[in-house]
Amino acid sequence: MKLKNPLIAVESIERSVEFYRSVLGLRKTMDLGANVTLTGGLSLQSIETWKDFIGTDNIVLGANCGEIYFEEDDFDSFAQRLKGFDIDYVHPVKEHRWGQRVVRFYDPDKHIIEVGESLKAVALRFFESGMSKEQVAQRIDIPLTLVNKYIK
Repeated sequence: MKLKNPLIAVESIERSVEFYRSVLGLRKTMDLGANVTLTGGLSLQSIETWKDFIGTDNIVLGANCGEIYFEEDDFDSFAQRLKGFDIDYVHPVKEHRWGQRVVRFYDPDKHIIEVGESLKAVALRFFESGMSKEQVAQRIDIPLTLVNKYIK
């Protein structure tokens, strides 16, 4: 068994492709009309064909029951750039207890998008602030071997 692609139903393929391109920098890798795959493997399916595939009109967008997760090494630049878009936020930038900064917002069809600072960037940020590798591992709650991999 091999996971291929996450797929989400969208009201407008064109609107969603433009959103993911402009906000997250994703590009089309395959365009089959009613189905488009973007860099990273995210597939967008038109809601009309999705209804036909699963045999029901009972589609609920914006149910807040999951998210599409991305990581960004240069989180500060991304968060600043995000301010240039008309974004409907789930919440603004916040820091989790382990030190990772994240922001969550909705795409045009109310799917939750999370962009988190990569753990490597978190480790480097803490290490550059003066923490030892051991302190970084303890603060982020990751193995020291992983911190050593991140901080060479």
